[in-house]
Amino acid sequence: MLKNYEIRRYQMPQEEIKALVKQKREELVHQQQLIKEHKLPVLVLIEGWGAAGKGTLIGNLIKELDPRFFTVINMDVPVEKEKRKPFLWRYMEQIPEAGKFVFLDSGWVDELTDAVLAEEIDDEVLEQRIQQIRTFDRQLKDNGYLVVKLFLQIPKEEQKRRLGKLSQKKDTKWRVADKDHMQVKKRKKYEEIYDRILEATNTGYVPWNIVDAVDKRQALLQALHVLTNQINQAVENERILPEILHKDYPLLKMQPLAKIPLDQEMTKEEYKVRLKELQKKLKKLHNRIYRMRIPVVIAYEGWDAAGKGGNIKRLSGALDPRGFEVHPIASPEPHEKARHYLWRFYHRLPKDGHIAIFDRSWYGRVMVERLEGFCSENDWKRAYNEINEFEKVLSDWGAVVIKFWVHIDKETQLARFTQRQNTPGKEWKITEEDWRNREKWDDYEAAIDEMIARTSTENAPWYVVQSNNKYYARIQAIEIVIREIEQRLGVEI
Repeated sequence: MLKNYEIRRYQMPQEEIKALVKQKREELVHQQQLIKEHKLPVLVLIEGWGAAGKGTLIGNLIKELDPRFFTVINMDVPVEKEKRKPFLWRYMEQIPEAGKFVFLDSGWVDELTDAVLAEEIDDEVLEQRIQQIRTFDRQLKDNGYLVVKLFLQIPKEEQKRRLGKLSQKKDTKWRVADKDHMQVKKRKKYEEIYDRILEATNTGYVPWNIVDAVDKRQALLQALHVLTNQINQAVENERILPEILHKDYPLLKMQPLAKIPLDQEMTKEEYKVRLKELQKKLKKLHNRIYRMRIPVVIAYEGWDAAGKGGNIKRLSGALDPRGFEVHPIASPEPHEKARHYLWRFYHRLPKDGHIAIFDRSWYGRVMVERLEGFCSENDWKRAYNEINEFEKVLSDWGAVVIKFWVHIDKETQLARFTQRQNTPGKEWKITEEDWRNREKWDDYEAAIDEMIARTSTENAPWYVVQSNNKYYARIQAIEIVIREIEQRLGVEI
């Protein structure tokens, strides 16, 4: 894209440019109210050569905007905490709430290019991350986001001149990094990698816009033109439903819940002996994954009163408390609801070497949100593919991903509901919502069967934990976790 981009010199008088900029700024101010009304989140990514004027452009774009409804973020070199998360984690963290702008000063193009030139990643990882960017862009768009991507282009001679000018003054010398000089020195190499990333991530749904940044006024006018046009288009097209994709993930063959036997038994004495053995083994594995910086993500779903809490308690009881966290997932908070539905789960991902246990998870999208009408049919049908993509990101990052459906039959649930209701100190565990959900058992079972069938992949398998006998279920789950971690480590403890 850059090699074929021809820098043009426009002969437009400066007064005319000034008048057009003023007009476009006024339009953008009006659009800020428009995106609030339409709850349109707008992510603006500004990439480009060193000294191309990214900071100046952002400053000019936001000049007349209400500062309560935009954020400017400098995406500098990732810090240690960010390096211990998936590649796009820090960008997902910064996505705007509905009705607001986020402006990113540099982003994944710059980060990837630096990583390639520093030989931190090979060609295979580069292609993997490019695909993740394409998925990230599409998922944001499909979930109601507008993503505007600008790349500021200047010739080598202009970049060299600007860097020299900045370096001559004490007050601006700090703005010139070693990387900026390296870009001039290795211009062709940088251009080659920039081109590869830009072309591969230039899609019909989220295109790249090359901005001629030699003249800063014309660059501002071009950027304002692109931004205002794309906002208008997004508002006009907001009712167009996204395509429901069915990507070919390697799915495991799963049995419907109705065919899974629930007659397993285990005595309390057998349970205590086996639990002690397994917790000792899991503790050793936790030390090993911490040392090798392997993350583990465990998602628990299941029927009400199936025993998820007790199961998680016995699993976590074997772990170093400094190296794991349990996330009880309830209805999303307002700031969570105002973002992509996967945002709150990205936000809770562990560092590498740590374990995150989710008590309910992102699968709410295709269960409770589907059946209670909290999202549209297009939303939940689209979610199967989006979830598979999310879990592929986790797998590519190196995570062990384990998903449990804690299963009981309807009669066992009724017995446990009744016991809770009639036992002082446990009545808080049973709510009217639990009884209402029970009335929809058949609908939920059909949705769960579909969910498991369409999202049990080789890199993120589902395990049905047979929980009519809680002792058996707890042992079964810990054994599975141990087996999956040992398989990932390639050892048996």
